[in-house]
Amino acid sequence: MTSQLTVPDGATSKTPGGEPGRGLRGHPWLTLFSVAIGVMMVTLDGTIVAIANPTIKEDLGASLAQVQWITNGYLLALAVSLITAGKLGDRFGHRQTFLIGIAGFATASAAIGLSHSVGLVIGFRVLQGLFGALLMPAALGLLRATFPAEKLNMAIGIWGMVIGASTAAGPIVGGLLVQHVSWQSCFFINIPVGLVALVFGLVILKDHRAENAPRSFDVVGIVLLSAAMFGLVWSLIKAPEWGWGGARTLGFLGGALVCFAVFAVWETKVREPLVPLGIFRSVPLSAGTVLMVLMAFAFMGGLFFVTFYLQNVHGMSPVDAGLHLLPLTGMMIVGSPAAGAAITKIGPRIPLMAGMAATAAACFGLSRLTPDSGTTAMSLWFALLGLGLAPVMVGATEVIVGNAPLELSGVAGGLQQAAMQVGGSLGTAVLGAVMAGRVDGRFEGNWAKAELPPLAPDQLDLVKKGVEVGYAPPAPQGTPAAVTDKIAGVVHDTFVSGMSLAFTVAGVVAVLAAAVATLTKRGANAEAGAGVGHV
Repeated sequence: MTSQLTVPDGATSKTPGGEPGRGLRGHPWLTLFSVAIGVMMVTLDGTIVAIANPTIKEDLGASLAQVQWITNGYLLALAVSLITAGKLGDRFGHRQTFLIGIAGFATASAAIGLSHSVGLVIGFRVLQGLFGALLMPAALGLLRATFPAEKLNMAIGIWGMVIGASTAAGPIVGGLLVQHVSWQSCFFINIPVGLVALVFGLVILKDHRAENAPRSFDVVGIVLLSAAMFGLVWSLIKAPEWGWGGARTLGFLGGALVCFAVFAVWETKVREPLVPLGIFRSVPLSAGTVLMVLMAFAFMGGLFFVTFYLQNVHGMSPVDAGLHLLPLTGMMIVGSPAAGAAITKIGPRIPLMAGMAATAAACFGLSRLTPDSGTTAMSLWFALLGLGLAPVMVGATEVIVGNAPLELSGVAGGLQQAAMQVGGSLGTAVLGAVMAGRVDGRFEGNWAKAELPPLAPDQLDLVKKGVEVGYAPPAPQGTPAAVTDKIAGVVHDTFVSGMSLAFTVAGVVAVLAAAVATLTKRGANAEAGAGVGHV
C-alpha cells in the first residue's frame, strides 16, 4: 500500500514522476544536512556523557547509583518513547516533531549544565531522552518522505556516516572538555549545535504527510506499550545487580510480557492503533527488526567491554581509548555511504549477510585478544568490525523503514531505534552475565595459582566486581612491586578471559543475524517516499 503526499506549508512537491519543486525548502540533500546536524548532537551527547560521569560524581557528591541513573534515566525515557514519538510525527508531521525535539534537547542540555544537584541532572537527562525520542524517528521519516527510492539508501548511508563520526568524536571531545574546561561544557556544547540545527530546520525542512495519516491517538496503546518497554528495558538494566533468577528481575520481565500481550490484543480492536500489527506480516520488515536487535546485541554488548579493556587493562586515558577506536568508527564512516550505494544497486540481502559475517569474524578475532595485544592487532579487528557494521546499519534501517507504508514511516523509524535500544540493553546485560560467570569460575583459581594471600569473603566479592571491568584494586601501602604486578596480572588475565567468552557469544549471535539477513529484501513501499525533486 502506498500513499500520496500532502504538503501543508504550500511548498511545491513532487510525486513519483512529477516535476521537481524549487527553492531551498524540501531540497533532499539540504534536508539530509539539516537532519544530520540534529542526529549528530544526540549521538555525540551519548558518548560524551559517559566520559563526564566520573567528574559529575565527584563534583556533585553523587553516589554510584545516582550516577548510573544519569545514564539509565536517559535510556529508559528514550526506549519507552521512541515508537510513540514516531507516531506523533506521523500524526502532526515529522518537521514539527523534529524541530521540537531539537529545541527541547538543547534546552534540557542547558538546564543540566546549570544544575547544582544530581537530582536535577537526572531529571533533565530524562527530558533529554524524551526529546531525543522525538528527534530520531522524525529524522528517518523526513529522509523517507524526501528522497526517491533510488537515492534513499545513499541518504541513509550518509546518515549512518554521521552517526559513526559522532560516536568516534564523543570520547575525544568529551575527554578534552572535561580535562580542560568542565563537565558542564559537555552539555553546553549542545546549545550552539542545537541552534544551528533549528535554524537550518526552520529554513529547509518541509512537512510531508500521507493523505491517510493517522488523525487520532491510541492512548491505551501508548500506555500499554510504554509500560511494556519500561519493564523490559529496566529488567535488562538491573538484571546484573538483581540476578537473572531474582524475583524483581522476573517480576519486571513478566509484567513486560503481560503488557506486550495485552497491547497486541488491544491493537487488533482499536480503530487507529498505535502500531498496526499488520505491518509485521511483511517478512522483510520483521526480519529487519530482528536483525537490528541482534546487531545491537553483538555490537553494543561487546563494545561495552572494549572500553574497559583499553582503559583498565592497557591504562589508556579516555581520549587515547577513543583514538584507538578510530579504526572501527573510521570504517563505519567510510563504509556507510559505500554500503548505501551497493544496496541501491544489488538490494540489501547480500550486503547484510556479508556485513554480519564480517561482524562475526571481527567478534571471533576480538575474542583472541590478550592483556598484551598491541595496537596493530586491535586495530585490525576494530576496522573489520566497523566494515561489517556499516552495511547492517544502512541496510536494516532501509528494510524496516522502506517496507512500512509511508503513513507509518515515523512508527517504522521509532521501531528501528527501539530495536537498537533493546538489542543494546540485552547485549550488555547478557554478556555482562557471561563475564560475571567467567569471573566467578576462574578468579579464585587464578589468584591461588599466583600464590597470593587468600582474600576474606567480603574482600573477595568486592574485588570480583572490579575484575568484571578489568580494574585491579590498589594494593596496601608498602606492598612489594612484584606482588602488585601479580595482582594486576591475575585481574587482567581473568577479565580478558571473560571478555573472550563474551565476544565468542557475540560472534555466535552475529552468525545467527547473518542467517536472518537472508529473509530481507528491498523496501516494498520505498517509491511512496519520492516526494521532492533536486536529487
